[in-house]
Amino acid sequence: MWQRRFEPNNWGFPPHNRASFQNVQALFPTARLRRGGGPVIPFARAFRELSGVTFVGPDGNTQTVSEMLNTTYTDAWVVLKDGTIVAEDYRNGMADDSHHLLNSVSKSFLGMLAGVLAADGTLDPSAPLTRYLPEFTGTALTQTTVQHALDMTAAVRYDENYADPAADFWRETAVVGWRNPHNGKPAAPSLLAFACALSDVDHADGTHFHYRTVLTNVIGMAIERATGQSLADVMEARIWQRLRPEQDAAVVVDRTGFPYFGAGMNACARDLARFGQLLLGNGCYGGEQVVPATWVQDTVRGNNELRAQFAASDYGGMLAGGHYHNQVWAAADRGVMYCLGIHGQIIYVNQAARVVIVKLSTHPNPAQGELFASAFAAMDAVAAAL
Repeated sequence: MWQRRFEPNNWGFPPHNRASFQNVQALFPTARLRRGGGPVIPFARAFRELSGVTFVGPDGNTQTVSEMLNTTYTDAWVVLKDGTIVAEDYRNGMADDSHHLLNSVSKSFLGMLAGVLAADGTLDPSAPLTRYLPEFTGTALTQTTVQHALDMTAAVRYDENYADPAADFWRETAVVGWRNPHNGKPAAPSLLAFACALSDVDHADGTHFHYRTVLTNVIGMAIERATGQSLADVMEARIWQRLRPEQDAAVVVDRTGFPYFGAGMNACARDLARFGQLLLGNGCYGGEQVVPATWVQDTVRGNNELRAQFAASDYGGMLAGGHYHNQVWAAADRGVMYCLGIHGQIIYVNQAARVVIVKLSTHPNPAQGELFASAFAAMDAVAAAL
């Protein structure tokens, strides 16, 4: 069992993250996403013995699901088949009502919210960001459209190398207090100010896939301007409460109160399974069409251009035949979507098998590919077994 010895200057590093990822709200300011007063849609339960399901891991050796859970720093594991919980396991002091940091799983929530607002005419994905945020005129985001940002194909130069303490990703997290400013330079006063200061580009907009957290944050800024409402309020009303969740969620905010949906959302495992069921049902949950079916279908289907750009990127070997679209990772040939976050956060949605799996983890390092690969292989094996 972990002890509460984390603080703002060590919380993101091992072994402290094993405790801190469940206690982010005690460390940083957050906005609440209230569950609302409506009734929870409960899950049926019909537990299956899945711990002995075997698969071939990334090292070529056969292992069981139980072994994978033991070796990948698992905090929560929830498996649904046709909306029924068939496996549920909590570890490392976590319980069914514990909040856990989602890191970039947060992005997928914003991607689905963009689809809701595109359908009602509030947000135009084909529009340049400058339509909503004229402050970006003359920056690296001048020619970037909302869709470029949604697909991570924007031109802006931004380094997401988690191993480099001077990377732009860590400089951006310093804005919300997650890391100390590099070389003693003061952090930007807001996430908007950080984005406005980016002036260099790597390529033409729409020509390359390059994963950059800042692009999620600028989508959120565009949504605030387009709706004239707080982003947290829009997410709460249009997505979170319509999942009929068991618990509130929370998202870390910058000093202006703007939510850090690039990586800062916190929620409970079962409620993440509800979001997975939303994706499984092409945007329908609890008999209600929350996200347009066409938006979710287009997300998982992608297109050949997105797949070619993904294959040519540094992530091409991670997901064969995959693509990234609307803030979601997908493998269209298998009908699978992934919502992913560093340190081992996963929502796996297999539409073909009607299976949703949530895995929350505290990997020691942000991008341990072999641990993700092991979890992906185990999830595919579970889906096949069900």
